[in-house]
Amino acid sequence: MPGHGRTGGSGSSPPGNPRAARNRCGSTRVPHRRSSVRTRRRAAIALAALTTVSAATLSGCGTGSGGGSGKTIKVVYQQQLNNANHVQADFLGPMVEQFEKANPGTTVKLVPVTASENDYYTKIQLMMRSPATAPDLVYEDTATINSDVASGYLRPLDDYLRTWQDWSTFAAPAKAAMKYAADGKTYGVPDNTDTRGLWYNKQLFAQAGIPVPWQPKTWADVLGTARTLKAELPGVTPLNVFTGVAAGEASSMQGFEMLLYGTPAADTSLYDAGQGKWVVGSKGFKDALDFVHTVYSEQLGPSPQQALGANIQAQVGTEMIPQGKLAIDLDGSWMPNNWIRTGPEPWPQWQSTMGMAYMPTQNGQGSGKVSMSGGWAWSIPAKAKNPDLAWKFTQFLETRANSAQWNTVNATIAVRTDVASDPAYLKALPSNAFFTALVPDTYYRPGVPAYTQVSSAIQKAMESVTTGQASVDKAASTFDSDVKTAVGGDKTVQGAR
Repeated sequence: MPGHGRTGGSGSSPPGNPRAARNRCGSTRVPHRRSSVRTRRRAAIALAALTTVSAATLSGCGTGSGGGSGKTIKVVYQQQLNNANHVQADFLGPMVEQFEKANPGTTVKLVPVTASENDYYTKIQLMMRSPATAPDLVYEDTATINSDVASGYLRPLDDYLRTWQDWSTFAAPAKAAMKYAADGKTYGVPDNTDTRGLWYNKQLFAQAGIPVPWQPKTWADVLGTARTLKAELPGVTPLNVFTGVAAGEASSMQGFEMLLYGTPAADTSLYDAGQGKWVVGSKGFKDALDFVHTVYSEQLGPSPQQALGANIQAQVGTEMIPQGKLAIDLDGSWMPNNWIRTGPEPWPQWQSTMGMAYMPTQNGQGSGKVSMSGGWAWSIPAKAKNPDLAWKFTQFLETRANSAQWNTVNATIAVRTDVASDPAYLKALPSNAFFTALVPDTYYRPGVPAYTQVSSAIQKAMESVTTGQASVDKAASTFDSDVKTAVGGDKTVQGAR
């Protein structure tokens, strides 16, 4: 989840394809009954193997042969490392079967890339560099689309979109996130967005004597509640805020930016779009970093060793929350797909146990609430062998019915307006209406290529205050230097003090 720092597993997803078989690398193959198709596929695969063995060695399992030829496409998506979440595989399997049935002679090869979020970005970039290894369709985090476009990895979709009537039903902010600022062209079709807020365990709150429903009005309220939980419930982690390098974009977005965009100068807290410059030296940045420092220095969060571990996202969703070991989690709308029947940790009691609250702004200013939105999209690599067939499959995935099914099983926010207003979708999960209502107060990450470098610098700053290796001032100063090195001093501006 999903750029967004996706965690967890499936919602009430359709059953997996009963005819599908998984090879050693985890690719889903749907066998065909027609021997002539099998023969052609074997020949194509054999030929590809002869020419791509070195590329496969570099890229790792599941990243060998390219998109195929004729009527074959290769579709790549992420399977999170050490996570039982197969919601996307369970959704795509039947979609492939339906598409192939409706388009005789076509073959869609699904290739899940098992990796952490940051490693997934690296692996698909390696794949897209060469025609020999480039897939025909790739699942892109909206945070990386601009950098991948700048690197020449993706092709614009405008010629396809002009004649696709359904494009008019997609929400404007979601479509804007697909555009590359330098040329104004669109490079992806979003299939979801998300919002973020505070999940809390009502039973633990009751044990600690904290009234529910709970809705903090300021950062001080959040920290005050966490301190009460720490005092009253030994052995329970009061508050999780993702931090550090290992959690990747989850640290930047669920953790830091949910704080930074809640400071008074929110609109120019990270990137000044009017000037086209990155903000450094701001009070808001230090205040957000100080919140992180407070959580970990006062032992209100997971231990630094656990917080900075590679599996922290899976642990939060499938262990700490359902086992009653975590009271408050600053996280995303997708969290229920950990707990629904087909998720990695089925937990029917979540609907009565877990409460939801919006994240307040620092001092309750403005609307009083803040959220961040990201999401994922389908993009066609610049070196795809069969872009037209890849586009046809994308259209099939993004029909109203299929979009509604995907957003329901993946517990994500719909980007098609006709799905987002559908009562059936809003009632599919108890949390859908709450998180959909946060969209008016949400922010999107800066849609410029350098964001990924700035995000890495944020993670580094967070980690240094989490471990206590640097003070807030020192970590903020290092961030400023890192950003200036990455983008150039002339592309930065002094923030509000």
